[in-house]
Amino acid sequence: MPAAAQPRRPRNSRLVRALVAAGTGAAVLALPLIGATSASAATSSTPTAGTTLAGYPNNLDGWIRESLAIMAEKHIPGTYNGIYRNIIRESSGNPNAINLWDSNAAKGIPSKGLLQVIDPTFNAYHVAGTSFNIYDPVANITAACNYAAARYGSIDNVFGAY
Repeated sequence: MPAAAQPRRPRNSRLVRALVAAGTGAAVLALPLIGATSASAATSSTPTAGTTLAGYPNNLDGWIRESLAIMAEKHIPGTYNGIYRNIIRESSGNPNAINLWDSNAAKGIPSKGLLQVIDPTFNAYHVAGTSFNIYDPVANITAACNYAAARYGSIDNVFGAY
C-alpha cells in the first residue's frame, strides 16, 4: 500500500508516552515487592486475601465448604448442592446482596447476604463460632442452614423462597 493511502496513526504526545513508560517502570519495580509479600504471607499462620480465617478459599466454594464443616460439628444437616442451589437462586453468589423490594423490606427488615436472611432470623439461628455480621458469608450460610433445618429438615428441602 503506498504511504499516502495508509491510515494515519494519531500522534501521542510526549507526556503520554512518558507516563506510560514511567508506569511500566513502576510496575516492574513493584513486582519483587509484591512477590516477597505474598511469599512471606504464605508461610505465616495469618490468612491471605485468598483464604478465610479457617484456611478455606475466600470464594463461594470455600464459604460453602467452611460452613459445611461447622454444620457437621453442630449436627446441622445439609449438602453442598443444596446450599449452592439456594445461594444461586437467592443472591447469585453475592455476599452483599440485599433485597429492598419484598414484604420483609416493606416492614423495614430486608433480606441480606448469600441466603437472603432477615436480621431476626439470623439472630435467632446464629451458630456459635461464626461472625455476628449477617453479611459474613460463612455466618450467613450457617445461620440460614440452621433455620432451614429447624423449619424444613434441611436446606436440601428448600426449593423456593423460605
